[in-house]
Amino acid sequence: MVEHGLLPDFSPAVLAETTAIVEPANAQGLHVRDLRNLLWASIDNDTSRDLDQLSVAEAMPSDAVKVYVAIADVDATVQRGSAIDRHAQTNTTSVYTAAKVFPMLPEKLSTDLTSLAEERDRLAIVVEMVVGPHGDVMESDVYRATVRNHAKLAYNSVAAWLNGSGPAPGRVASVSGLDRQLRMQDRAAQAMRAIRFQHGALSLQTPEAQPVFDGEGIRDLVHDEPNRAKELIEDFMIAANGVTARYLAQRGSPSLRRVLRVPERWDRIVALAATFGDALPPQASCEALAKFLLRRRSEDPARFPDVSLSVVKLLGRGEYVLELPGQKPEGHFGLAVTDYTHSTAPNRRFPDLITQRLLKAAMASQRAPYDGDALKALAAHCTAQETNAAKVERQVLKSAAAQLLAPRIGQQFDATVSGASVKGTWVRIAHPSAEGKLIRGVQGLDVGDPVRVELVHTDVDRGFVDFARAVP
Repeated sequence: MVEHGLLPDFSPAVLAETTAIVEPANAQGLHVRDLRNLLWASIDNDTSRDLDQLSVAEAMPSDAVKVYVAIADVDATVQRGSAIDRHAQTNTTSVYTAAKVFPMLPEKLSTDLTSLAEERDRLAIVVEMVVGPHGDVMESDVYRATVRNHAKLAYNSVAAWLNGSGPAPGRVASVSGLDRQLRMQDRAAQAMRAIRFQHGALSLQTPEAQPVFDGEGIRDLVHDEPNRAKELIEDFMIAANGVTARYLAQRGSPSLRRVLRVPERWDRIVALAATFGDALPPQASCEALAKFLLRRRSEDPARFPDVSLSVVKLLGRGEYVLELPGQKPEGHFGLAVTDYTHSTAPNRRFPDLITQRLLKAAMASQRAPYDGDALKALAAHCTAQETNAAKVERQVLKSAAAQLLAPRIGQQFDATVSGASVKGTWVRIAHPSAEGKLIRGVQGLDVGDPVRVELVHTDVDRGFVDFARAVP
């Protein structure tokens, strides 16, 4: 953390401010709507307590559905310029390593007082969307409200129930009407997903490894698989982020946009598709790439995560940029959308907290709390710190992989080239899910190529996993 410019610990000033906060922010003296009666629920990881979003839906005429997304009003508790805020602005994100989580905000806040915890009244920013039967957002609004989480749910159990492969989770079974409510949300989300893919959004499945512990030791690294409940939340969050971006633009406010530019290595993506007998156009096209990915998922689902990872590497990383009023948006190539920001995870990401403050100012017809120069500097800083956090997470995961693979020196594995540059060539193996450097036999290899490798060296402290190209 320190090597990459991140603060692993909270300062005494942060701890003192946190101690002085004894209750959550409330609606006293504020003009906010009271929406506590709606059947709000959260869906997140099994162990998550830093709950940023709730959702609920309401049937409308002509098969439309009104979807509400509530986002924790973190700004109501974390004052701009405070020691807590300065720490969050330094790190800009929570860092999730295989060994430990380094939260952006003190856990007293993020997992309690600013979390949309079950059976607790909380202030929120609500994004309201009327979704048509074909998945298009026909109307939208953004406002402040008081909400109450009536059911803390988890992805895996909700997905199993939605798919018919598992029973209703406890709260779904015990809270009257919640089952119908979730199925309505699922139908709306599936329609929204379908129209996104029609517009060229990329269907990607990257093999993100999660450690499995046996006591204090690591027993395995397994893929974090997608499921229907995760897709439901993803679709709602993407839509809510789009509504937020347009809301700010319509009110003449600057914004911190999340963009993914047209890929510089499109030629390699074309070459990768050609190895599967597919032809992509010479000019970058998200629609053509989306269709290629859908064909690969259908024809070879087992290898699709490797193809996805190769495409992700070639697309490059997203970044934060300043958008001024009236400026043409740069858009997000992977999502095939023009207007996009990050607004739905203010307990975990500082750009979302910035956006929340911009929203409040726009709602009140007040001047934005950050000027253009400040937002431009924050955009660059948030992008850099996101990269640094990813390096920390990746390095710790590589240490975990090195520890797990240490007894298997000399064994051979089927791998896929996951990175190729002047800095070196990297490969990923599937079982266990791990990435390492190819130190011999890199000639002629590029991202996406299959290769047989032999494990030759591991270094747990440095997070090194080294492979050599296997001799046929």
